[in-house]
Amino acid sequence: MKKRIAFISEHASPLALLGGVDNGGQNVYVAELARELAKSGHIIDVYTRKYEADQPEAIHWLPGIRVIHIKAGPVVFIEKEHLLQYMHEFADNMLDFINRERICYDLVHANFFMSGLVASIIKKVLHIPYVITFHALGLVRKAYQKENDRFPEERISIEKYIIEEADRVVAECSQDKHDLMSYYHADASKIAVVPCGFNPAEFYPIDKGMARKQLGFSKDEKILLQLGRLVPRKGIDNVIRAVARLRNAVNPLRLVVVGGETDEPDPVLTPELGRLQQVAKEVQVEDKVIFTGRKRREQLKYYYAASDVFITTPWYEPFGITPLEAMACGIPVIGANVGGIKYSVVDGKTGYLVPPNDPAALAGRIGHLLANNRLLEKMKVNALKRVHKYFTWGCIAQSMSRLYDTVLTEAQHAMTFNGRIWLKENFSIKAIRNLLPESFYAVLNVQYEKSCVPG
Repeated sequence: MKKRIAFISEHASPLALLGGVDNGGQNVYVAELARELAKSGHIIDVYTRKYEADQPEAIHWLPGIRVIHIKAGPVVFIEKEHLLQYMHEFADNMLDFINRERICYDLVHANFFMSGLVASIIKKVLHIPYVITFHALGLVRKAYQKENDRFPEERISIEKYIIEEADRVVAECSQDKHDLMSYYHADASKIAVVPCGFNPAEFYPIDKGMARKQLGFSKDEKILLQLGRLVPRKGIDNVIRAVARLRNAVNPLRLVVVGGETDEPDPVLTPELGRLQQVAKEVQVEDKVIFTGRKRREQLKYYYAASDVFITTPWYEPFGITPLEAMACGIPVIGANVGGIKYSVVDGKTGYLVPPNDPAALAGRIGHLLANNRLLEKMKVNALKRVHKYFTWGCIAQSMSRLYDTVLTEAQHAMTFNGRIWLKENFSIKAIRNLLPESFYAVLNVQYEKSCVPG
């Protein structure tokens, strides 16, 4: 049955260029899931934060999909760690848009905890059920990052609140479900495991020689690829240190690092890039590491195809889409044995799993794989079979659509819902004080008093 669905993704727009500090897997998840749902007839509006003055309020992006830019705080880029204080304004302006357009949504799909907070307000005002994909959990981040975690302390209490309020919580893998239950005591019956995916029209095998020629890489080099956001938790320094251990064992060897805030590598605008360049210098492999800067989405398949092995060793990864994209291009993956990576990569079959922050273990697996061409070719075949069997976005969207059906069926049993009625009475953001726990107000700084509905 065709549904009208509001996606909320406050900091990760489906229109953003990937590779920057806050642009990565969540952007892809929102864009690809919306695309596939729209193909099957659903109508999708993606609500995301306006951060550039020339962004129009609504863009008809693809058939059946609009992107709605919502004002929340100053119209400039703000790192997601500092956005929570503006979510009251986001909720108010989203409600204003819904009311002006007279939109009747069947369901809301929130992405990240701040979007979940907005979805909770929308649910209480308009009685629309919602599901949430957290994409990362605050307590798990704190377990690894400790004092380096820059999110407000209120994140944890908000996540706990959302887990209670949401109609379903989408876990991206079995580890994600385990974390929700063990760290947050989430009810297992409210958790649905639906993984991430890849787009087979976007990522597929390409001749390695042709890909290397297009990118200007030597046909004789062994190339390792690291692709994604340049942030400390991705463990790129771990990969650089592993390359240093292989300096004499594998030659010529090259590590290609794709990502950053700019098209050309700029350590001023991408501070993590400067740190990684210094690591490469310290371990004396600066001549073996190429930092490319960010690349357009359509270029990425050539980087995957040009590589021999894709490497990703974060210390925390709720799922990880890049390993799927690499396998879809026929490239084995060596990944950290964490989160979704150990769900998507089959150790010894489609690649290897290694401990995070262990350059010796990583170097051992890289060296073993690069020295065994028959094994490398077998893993390529296995990788292609696995991603096409389990991880296409079309398959993922079908699973998500079935989840939506379940939520809506339960919601209809729980309340009498008339989708033709927008609001029964005027709503002001001041009413949030009656909707959310008192402890949230200090961080939300609720002072925004514009009425959502004309009097």
